Amino acid sequence: MAAKSLPFCFLCIFLLTARITSGEQQQSVLKVCGRGFFLSEQSECLPCNCKGHADYCEDITGICINCKDHSMGDFCEMCEDGYILTPGLGGRHTCQPCACPLPIPSNNFAVHCDKGGATLRCKCQEGYAGNYCERCAPGYYGSPMTTGSSCKRCDCNGNTDPNLIFNECHNVTGHCQHCWGNTAGANCERCAPGFYGDAISAKDCRECKCDKCGTSSCDDRTGVCHCKPGVTGRLCDQCEEGYSGFSSCQGCRRCDCGPASLRSTCHPLTHSCPCRPGAGGRYCERCLPGYWNYSPSGCQKCDCESGFCDMHTGRCLAEPSTVNLCNITCDQCIWHLIKDMENSNKTLDQLKVGVLNITTGAAANDRVKYYNYTAHQLQTGYRVWRNKSSVVQAQTEELKEAADVVVLDIRELGKSESVVNILWNMLDNDTLETFTLAEQLSINLTDLNIRIEEMIHDWEVYSIQQEVDPEVVRKSTEDAKEIVALMRKIDLSPGEPIATGESTEAHDLLGRIRQLEKKLMITNSRLPSVREVLSRFSGRLSEAQGFLVKADSNVHETENKNRASVLKFQRHEAKLQRLMEDHDIVNDTLEAARDFIAQTQRTVAEVDALGKNVTEYHAAIDGASQKLTEKTERLSLVDRDLVQKADKHAEGLERQANELEEDLRKSDASGFVQRAITAANVYKNIVKYVDDANITSLTTFNLSERAEDATSGINAQLEYLITQSDNVFKESVTLHSEQIELKHEVADKLKYIEETKETMENNMKKLSKIVQDISELQTDRTPQRLEFTSEVASETLNRSAEVLQSITPISRKIEEWDNNMKNNEYSTAAYEQAVASAGEAVENLNLLVPTLLDKLKVVENKKPVSNVTTNIMRIRELIAQARSVAKKVQVSMKFNGQSSVEVHPHSNLEELKTMTSISLFMRVDPDKDPIEDRFILYLGDRNGVKDYMGLAIKNDNLVFVYKLGAEEIEIPLSSKPVSQWPAVFNYVKIERLGRHGKVFLTVPSQSSTDEQKFIQKGEAPGTESLFDIDPQDLLFFVGGVPPDVKLPPPLGLAPFVGCIELSSLNNDVISLYNFKQTHKINVTTSPPCPRYKLAFSQSRIASYLFDGKGYALISNIERRGKFSVVTRFDISVRTIASDGVIFLMANEDKFFLLELKNGILRLMYDFGFSNGPKLLENNLAKLQINDAKYHEVSVIYHQSKKVILLVDKSHVKSMENPKTTLPFADIYIGGAPSSILKSRPELSSVVGLKGCVKGFQFQKKDFNLLEEPGTIGISSGCPEESFMSRKAYFSGKSYLGSTAKISPFDNFEGGLNFRTLQPSGLLFYHNEGSDEFSISLENGAVVLNNRGVKVKSHKKQYNDGRSHFLLASVNNQKYSLLVDDEDKQLKKRLASAVGSSYDSDVKTVYYGGSPSSTSKNFTGCISYAYINRLDQDIEPEDFNRYPEKVRISLEGCPVQQPPAALLSRHRANTSGTKQSQKVTRDKSSLPSGLTELGSDDQESAEPNIKSCFLSSSPKSIHHAFRFGSIANSRQHYADFPDSLSQRSHFSLSMKTHSSFGLIFYVSDAQEDNFMALFLAHGKLLYTFNVGDQRVKIKSEDKYNDGSWHSVIFIRDGNVGRLIVDGLTMLEDSVQGNNVSWHISGPLYVGGVPAGRAQKNIQRNSAYSFTGCIKNLQLDGKQLSSVADTFGVTPCFDGVSEGGTYFSEEGGYIVLDDSFNLGLRFELVMEVRPRVASGVLLHVHSPDDYFTVYIHQGAVVVLVNDGTREFFTKVSPKQGVCSGSWHKITVIRDANVVQLDVDSEINHVVGPLSPSSTDSRKPVFIGGTPDGFLPESAATRKAYVGCMRNLTINNSRVNFSKAVLVSGAVSVGTCPAS
Repeated sequence: MAAKSLPFCFLCIFLLTARITSGEQQQSVLKVCGRGFFLSEQSECLPCNCKGHADYCEDITGICINCKDHSMGDFCEMCEDGYILTPGLGGRHTCQPCACPLPIPSNNFAVHCDKGGATLRCKCQEGYAGNYCERCAPGYYGSPMTTGSSCKRCDCNGNTDPNLIFNECHNVTGHCQHCWGNTAGANCERCAPGFYGDAISAKDCRECKCDKCGTSSCDDRTGVCHCKPGVTGRLCDQCEEGYSGFSSCQGCRRCDCGPASLRSTCHPLTHSCPCRPGAGGRYCERCLPGYWNYSPSGCQKCDCESGFCDMHTGRCLAEPSTVNLCNITCDQCIWHLIKDMENSNKTLDQLKVGVLNITTGAAANDRVKYYNYTAHQLQTGYRVWRNKSSVVQAQTEELKEAADVVVLDIRELGKSESVVNILWNMLDNDTLETFTLAEQLSINLTDLNIRIEEMIHDWEVYSIQQEVDPEVVRKSTEDAKEIVALMRKIDLSPGEPIATGESTEAHDLLGRIRQLEKKLMITNSRLPSVREVLSRFSGRLSEAQGFLVKADSNVHETENKNRASVLKFQRHEAKLQRLMEDHDIVNDTLEAARDFIAQTQRTVAEVDALGKNVTEYHAAIDGASQKLTEKTERLSLVDRDLVQKADKHAEGLERQANELEEDLRKSDASGFVQRAITAANVYKNIVKYVDDANITSLTTFNLSERAEDATSGINAQLEYLITQSDNVFKESVTLHSEQIELKHEVADKLKYIEETKETMENNMKKLSKIVQDISELQTDRTPQRLEFTSEVASETLNRSAEVLQSITPISRKIEEWDNNMKNNEYSTAAYEQAVASAGEAVENLNLLVPTLLDKLKVVENKKPVSNVTTNIMRIRELIAQARSVAKKVQVSMKFNGQSSVEVHPHSNLEELKTMTSISLFMRVDPDKDPIEDRFILYLGDRNGVKDYMGLAIKNDNLVFVYKLGAEEIEIPLSSKPVSQWPAVFNYVKIERLGRHGKVFLTVPSQSSTDEQKFIQKGEAPGTESLFDIDPQDLLFFVGGVPPDVKLPPPLGLAPFVGCIELSSLNNDVISLYNFKQTHKINVTTSPPCPRYKLAFSQSRIASYLFDGKGYALISNIERRGKFSVVTRFDISVRTIASDGVIFLMANEDKFFLLELKNGILRLMYDFGFSNGPKLLENNLAKLQINDAKYHEVSVIYHQSKKVILLVDKSHVKSMENPKTTLPFADIYIGGAPSSILKSRPELSSVVGLKGCVKGFQFQKKDFNLLEEPGTIGISSGCPEESFMSRKAYFSGKSYLGSTAKISPFDNFEGGLNFRTLQPSGLLFYHNEGSDEFSISLENGAVVLNNRGVKVKSHKKQYNDGRSHFLLASVNNQKYSLLVDDEDKQLKKRLASAVGSSYDSDVKTVYYGGSPSSTSKNFTGCISYAYINRLDQDIEPEDFNRYPEKVRISLEGCPVQQPPAALLSRHRANTSGTKQSQKVTRDKSSLPSGLTELGSDDQESAEPNIKSCFLSSSPKSIHHAFRFGSIANSRQHYADFPDSLSQRSHFSLSMKTHSSFGLIFYVSDAQEDNFMALFLAHGKLLYTFNVGDQRVKIKSEDKYNDGSWHSVIFIRDGNVGRLIVDGLTMLEDSVQGNNVSWHISGPLYVGGVPAGRAQKNIQRNSAYSFTGCIKNLQLDGKQLSSVADTFGVTPCFDGVSEGGTYFSEEGGYIVLDDSFNLGLRFELVMEVRPRVASGVLLHVHSPDDYFTVYIHQGAVVVLVNDGTREFFTKVSPKQGVCSGSWHKITVIRDANVVQLDVDSEINHVVGPLSPSSTDSRKPVFIGGTPDGFLPESAATRKAYVGCMRNLTINNSRVNFSKAVLVSGAVSVGTCPAS
């Protein structure tokens, strides 16, 4: 109670001091000090005490502003982290970089430093070690003591010894010292010598297969062997031709023969050379003894008696001369050796001739021997074959005889068969005749029977109808008697014997036929064996004949080979010579390839370095972004009484916003005049709002004056406030005791007491500090703040007055229009004047409203009350809708030759760069205004020097002008001179795609809807293709320009005369009434031209265009027709969108929705049904209507209980519901307001329709949607451009394919926009066999590939998430690639690569990938693509028309620029904020997959044969879990280190909307020692005990906003720290360092068991946290696997719906004993499985059991009553795994069990068991513990999927009240399908 009286006491103090000092304060004058001074308490100006580190300080407090020189603090008395305070001259101090190790910024590697005495203490950054950070830490390298150097992390590519703690590398050079896995290199980046493979990614270095003797090295990537000199072969295992010496392992040496040799190189085996006559030596390098005159032809024989002569001169000698083999002086030993050689030479000379013969004839002799041996072998084989042939011939004769016998048998059987066939045909004919007669007899008897019955009937009639003529009766009776008599006379007895005989003969004949048939079957059975024997002998004969033929051919072949051997030998010699030449060329090529590879490796290294630099830039951007976010979120506080006033005024703002919304709806009604009037009504309401704003401003000003008066007495009451704080604290203790006694009272009172207790405890602990702070409080600052508030209020008041002044004429005009309408005094001119007046008013407001909104931000930033901001944002939203309405006003403006309009340009200017298209309706009157050269429109910069587009009339022609770069082009439409245009609106469209331009003209007929169309094309010179525009300087003028705008020379013409109505800009609707400003537009003197409604077909009137943002509202729909027995809605829809609303009716919690979902019609409705919404969805082809064609959709509600859906007048599906009348009055078409869509979770994912609608009918009554007052943001007409898809998103596994007449290899031009974050991907592809043409992204660069010729862009960073345009072309001279008009690459084309002619066949092309290419498919967006087709003009490709669309999205592009990191490491180390912990990105090396939970599948080996429509793993967030489905949802972690008792560092990420809940808790058994993190009122609270004291840290902000927040909570002895989002660090501590603190576990995450934790935290926070938690870590490592799980599932990403979800990790629910499943019960449930097999329900006892499960898509009920087991089963047609909800009903009545699945019923009757008892047993849902299921159950797997609406004996089962929820089970929410 004391706490509640505190605000009242403060109010009394303020009022009292205000009265005492009011007179005194009014006389005081605020004194202002100069720059560098501040005002003291004695009202004296004192110099700022900033220690010389700031130029000025705050006027009131003296706090220094913008401390310099790395100083910080209120008075610049401290240094930033990384700097140390150093005394200076004159008592000043300076901040010097920490000498850690050097006192310069580049070599200061300390987070912070201080001095303990004379010793400097450094706290080093990560990667540094030593007292002064003078060396690199293990795992880092560098030289910190060298100026400009730093430590970097060792990079060994994960190839070091895994047993090492760090990647061991040299601490200075960084070279890795322990490469592992056969790797080597400075960074272990390549395979070791002798090994090859991928050492970085695949890590598969394996041993090379090269011959070690002949290999110099092995390529470490490919394993290619590099041979030693003279060695060749794939494995370097042999010498090259002409080389020898392989066994030396030193390479092979060349073996060159002398000039007198018969060959240039020696023999590969003998290594000797064959010599010419007279020459000798091993290499034929000299003459033989007895020969002289050595020459290339040999040597001449000596003409001497002795036979010897000098081999050089020919002089005769008595004996052979000695050959001096030494070229140098030889010693005695050599001479003796030479003498011995001479003696041996004599003997060798005698054998000379024989040796030469052997040398020259050995090879031929060996070949002849081989041929002789082959011939002998063939001869022997021939004899053997001939012997075998004689035997086979004898066997063949026997077979021939047997075959003849078989043939005779077959002929006899054939004759018998023919006889049987004849008899059979006779029997068949006779039987057919008999059957025909029998049929005829039957017919006659039937007719007779019918006539008799008719007669009997007539007789009965006549017997009743007495008025019938007796004569007629008599005559009929006589006729009947005659017929009866005739029948009796007929005698059938003569024919009876004949019929009996025929029957007997037929039976006999049938018997004979069957006997013959049996004989035929026996004969046929014998035929296969006979045929097999014949075929086997025939095969052997064929083999023998083949052997003979082969033997003969071999003999001939041997002779031919002997004749051809000489020729082959000669050819081989020539081929060897050519191979040697080719080998040399290949070696040269390989050497060049090695150079290219080396250059590529250097380039890759440069790219890696660039990547690292980019990462650093991202990190720097992150830090800046976070600082900016932190500054943005600081909000000013306001005084309490001002907040209360703002709260009251917020209600008024909300009421006014509702009025504004209603007026805005009226502003888009049908008829241009009506829209103008209602738009003006909007501004009339804005007048009221501005008046209210004026009142608010005055109120704010008065409140500011009151607050200024009240603050003057604060100083006099400081002591009283301190005393009052003590009293309040004592009262809080009393409140705490009362809280324990009244814990079951109202929750609000309990929360209030808790907050008061926490506040007072903090006040007691820091009382002295509070006193000091209060004594130093500068009260004079408050008046200054109030003065500022007063100035803002005054400015707001002045601006409001300006707005009021602008709107007052509108208000008067509104009243005038209102009176005219009431008195029926209106005309077309008045309406047109109204439109113009409204436009001028909009323009004035456009100038004033932004300033007013800026002033509103001042109030918004003071927002303690949420509904103030909500209403302000709502007003802004409504103003934006008003501008959107103005954008769609389809009314023309008339230009008089002096006027102009500046229009708001396109909202997405990036799209204008590649393609720009403007369409308009233009009217000129050549009869009234002679056609002259006139300006029409201009889109470009203000000075007309950059790129631009324009339209003009020149020389009586419509001319399209545009400029790209330095080149301008004019495209005149000369086929239809302007002077020949009719005086009606003509449709004009100008379009530019890259360099290509077109101008279109459509002239309507005067008497029909026929149209004349004209077109002219052009192309800009040069290579520039992008429209280079500056968003800040882009102007869009129509009709003319004001004097301050300079037009380019081609458009410097007189302004336009005539009428113009804008239509679209890049297919977006645009209007002249969405203008920035107008110049000399007067609708009074120049009214808008009337529209010729018949022109351009009726589509503009009959159809409506929806852009996904607007909607049509038909209020009180029953005004045109009533809901009746049959209620019908009809609508025609045309769209290519995947999702969108067709129509929606809503009334509180009831709704009826017809929408598109994934292109398929989907109907969902709920009229308050007890079992939830009804859903009608199916994948039928009829329901898919997003094919750009009109489809008529009808919904019929029949008898108030049945919904019927028709598509294109064909019935599709029906659904019944409990009888309920439609509870709706309004219907939304094409969309709905956000307030409606957020009213129910089923509507939260609904989006607006993008497409066209026509012919909406209710009860066959038409509605004009534009005339409905509630219609917002739709327009008339349905242009074809709305159904063209110029953009496509590719997912990496998708592609688009179509056919086109192109010639890509010889004549090609193509361009496209692309945007991606992936470095590689295929953009465009075409192939013809092995020839490929492609445009792709490779490692960030764009590459054009034409039959292997590649052109590559210079830049390699095109995967930056931004839009880039490429242009590729191929012609006879060159290949060209241009990216973004800047990166241009050319390559000349060789003459041999040019084709002879262009192939004009239709070819298949692909975008984004290909089904056949080996390149990686593209991931990202492609838009505005075009190619030069040979059969049509260049125009952007319409992807919607492509027949092959594989996993493509044609709606939007989700690719964004790469997200920056949360904080860069550099920023974390140098930031001036109070952060003691670094925040980095999540590690990518975390284990994949979710943590395994306790209840795994018991039968993992069971195959899941039948696949399900829905995945068993819905899309979820990695490592994230959802808690809160039950009150004690939680996870248990049992293993944690002992160090947790001393210090702990926990981190996690969380998101929630809940205000209360436990996130983390751990304690001992008695809960005396504990640590907890929980939510209280949306704020994070971290607490733990230190003995009897508690550390308690509470965040200032709330974090229950549904966004992810990172949380770090640290306990270090008696100190606790809480860090949220890496930006806010809070710290608290208590006395006592050596207090024992031990816990026993387990760790609880997300909640605790019932009754736990309430001793230490408030009750409403002791229950489970509702939300998601991910990445829970202790000391930077993931916690070990979860020990137990209760009600925890993965955190699913996407829309959810009601129900209970059983996740694939396994889990089950145990119901309480209030539900009895005994001998008699009825069980109903709805399921949507995600697996084909799983347990749904199990009731267990030791004697019997009852189980319901699904198995391979069927539902099975298995029962055991204690005596025997029986079951029943239902298999639905589509299976229960189809992705839809299925209703299962089980009814048991003792031994009878009935199963109903979707109205398909089956039952079983079991044995009667007198021993069965009706007792209560535990009921398991979704699964069971191990060992509970019977052996006979077909599956033991836990159920995976959703379950809802479970009832037992008509009692609803509430899973949240279950006895146990174990495992991964989410109660209350299911991931939607």
